Amino acid sequence: MSFNPFSLDGKTIVVTGAASGMGRATAIACSKMGGRVIAIDLNEEGLRSTLSELEGPGHLSYVVNLADEGTWEQVLSADMTVDGVASCAGIANMSPFSFISKTEFDKVFSVNFFGPVLFVKSLLKQKKLTKGASIVFVSSVDGPKVVHAGNSVYSASKSALVGMARNMAIDLAPKKIRVNCILPGTTDTPLIRTANVTEEDLLQNMKSFPLKRFGTPEDMAYAIVYLLSDASSFVTGTELVVDGGYSLL
Repeated sequence: MSFNPFSLDGKTIVVTGAASGMGRATAIACSKMGGRVIAIDLNEEGLRSTLSELEGPGHLSYVVNLADEGTWEQVLSADMTVDGVASCAGIANMSPFSFISKTEFDKVFSVNFFGPVLFVKSLLKQKKLTKGASIVFVSSVDGPKVVHAGNSVYSASKSALVGMARNMAIDLAPKKIRVNCILPGTTDTPLIRTANVTEEDLLQNMKSFPLKRFGTPEDMAYAIVYLLSDASSFVTGTELVVDGGYSLL
């Protein structure tokens, strides 16, 4: 076999949000790189579809709601150790600042921040994370790098995730556990197609990108694979921007 530092052969990777979009693409990419995938999501039908596309043996799926710790037990009690976590689950929110509510904050932060962070803490507490494990959180350029009107709650949740990941990287370094974020730009997933956004809006927005396209779920998945792999063994506490040059403008 030829040398490949990006291989995930022999590694068990938990992928959250694996039923669709970026999480689905990440689960598939991890399996193609030799990893054993533990796919989790709230959408049971989507999980079955993802599982059917994974290459190689031994993959598992669990119906989990990251916003509800009561649904985590089956994963946390499973007889396995984890070499990597790709935290892809997330929700969007568009609301002008003048109209945001505590309810919106609670909903968005429970999925985009508290769920992902506390789930990793639970894996650590249950001694599921191996020495040398890699944690990858999907943040966003929105908040850490750029802002958009009506996107304050989402941006705040993604900014909080970056701050937490940096601190986790320091706290977990003695255990040789690495923690990084990717910061996607606009990615062509169901999240960008909402009642408030038309196809014409999306096409116009696309023209503003230096590369004249949105990212694909696969673009993000390959960045995540890099951070999960031994190719990034000296990378921790950083944010990898994958936005087609948008944040340079």
